[in-house]
Amino acid sequence: MTSPFPIPSFAERCKSSAKQSFGASFSHPFVRALADGSLNPKIFRFYQIQDAKYLESFSDACAILSTRVTDPEDKLWLIDAARMALVVEGQLHMGYGKTLGYDAKTIAETEPTPNNLAYQNHMIASVVKGSVVEGFAAITPCPWLYIDLGQYLLKEKGKIPEDHPYASWLLMYSDPGFNEYMTGLLSRLQKYADLADEDSKKRAVLAFQQSCNYEWMFWEQAWTEQNWPSR
Repeated sequence: MTSPFPIPSFAERCKSSAKQSFGASFSHPFVRALADGSLNPKIFRFYQIQDAKYLESFSDACAILSTRVTDPEDKLWLIDAARMALVVEGQLHMGYGKTLGYDAKTIAETEPTPNNLAYQNHMIASVVKGSVVEGFAAITPCPWLYIDLGQYLLKEKGKIPEDHPYASWLLMYSDPGFNEYMTGLLSRLQKYADLADEDSKKRAVLAFQQSCNYEWMFWEQAWTEQNWPSR
């Protein structure tokens, strides 16, 4: 599929290195069931609540990274990204909450699954302990995968039926308005890669790969309704 937004060289290097794990999400049974509408609403509810928990840490990661850059435009972009994760996607969560029976209190009281918590910790560790380019690399796979996936599924289906149970999810992530967001994100990933030495870039590629692995594991934790061994 041709990308609807430019992919700079370092972003291409990262994605190529994670080709298998990035692509594996497209065929995960959770994704296929979501796309054809056969996904059990109970599993989708589990996923939505866990996704809301994850996005709190994604927002934190963007906010922390904003304190590590000096360019005011990059600071503002990251602050906006932190806000968008909670506001725009939060609206999607609350919309489904009305039909699936959960609210902000439910989300607050829900414990992250092992896979979810591990992904959150990976992102926060990357933006706190790693270089700036490592931080950008760790947060990039989540939006990139979802936007690629949403637009791929729209192309595959041709049109999202109004009565599709997950139409709002499919329409959100296939929205071409996200292409501008990705252009901004990938251009900053490239900017900080250009400022980094090769060792830092190698660590950034690894952080990207790990996030792609965690993306697949996120579908899996929802599909299996993962819990802690003691529960």
